[in-house]
Amino acid sequence: MADTILRLENIRKELGLSKAIRQTIIPNLSLLINAGEFVAITGPSGSGKSTLLYLMGGLDKPTAGKVWLDGDDLTEKNESEMNRIRNEKIGFIYQFHFLLPEFNAVENVSMPMMINGRRTRKEIKERAVKLLDMVDMQNKYDNKPSQLSGGQQQRVAIARALANEPKILLGDEPTGNLDSRSGNIVYQLFDRLNREMNQTIIVVTHDELFANRAGRRIHIVDGQVESDRLLRERLAEPVRED
Repeated sequence: MADTILRLENIRKELGLSKAIRQTIIPNLSLLINAGEFVAITGPSGSGKSTLLYLMGGLDKPTAGKVWLDGDDLTEKNESEMNRIRNEKIGFIYQFHFLLPEFNAVENVSMPMMINGRRTRKEIKERAVKLLDMVDMQNKYDNKPSQLSGGQQQRVAIARALANEPKILLGDEPTGNLDSRSGNIVYQLFDRLNREMNQTIIVVTHDELFANRAGRRIHIVDGQVESDRLLRERLAEPVRED
């Protein structure tokens, strides 16, 4: 039986629009994500799905309720502790790649490892190169973001998100700025990471094709789970790379 990697319990999220007015984004939501799942979160604009993703990644805290990631209660952590957890356990991929324009692909992928400080410079460069190879960017080590296509930039961003071997990958519309071909390449990469490395992946998306090719689809309406469907079973036992 798969272990639970992420647990949300009775989550409520409100925004203070003024001293007297508060808007409820998520009224009361509980959710379990197992290690090794590939989950797509969908819903109309304003449904609360991106807010939910930020709560999962500790970028925001709920007004009430608890969020556990790999045994850590994120709601009890201070910002310093959360910075460490985000660096070590969470890989973020956004609609825009947020690569540093002055650095090449290898240097961008190296950044999280340099912040982490657990590898030597040689080890960092070797892992950055290995990750770029894994996302089929082996000929672009020295290219800066301006010298890469949108799809290539997003693949570098995925390699960077994997740098510290995160427990979960969180994607916020990772194919939103890409054409259909580049978006399909990104999907295939996520699928391969999930199947071959047992990487837990949670993606917020408006892309119906992407969502229906994930392993599980959670549809959010007005901050609540309207449907939660298993779309496919894993075809083979995963092999985790050390």
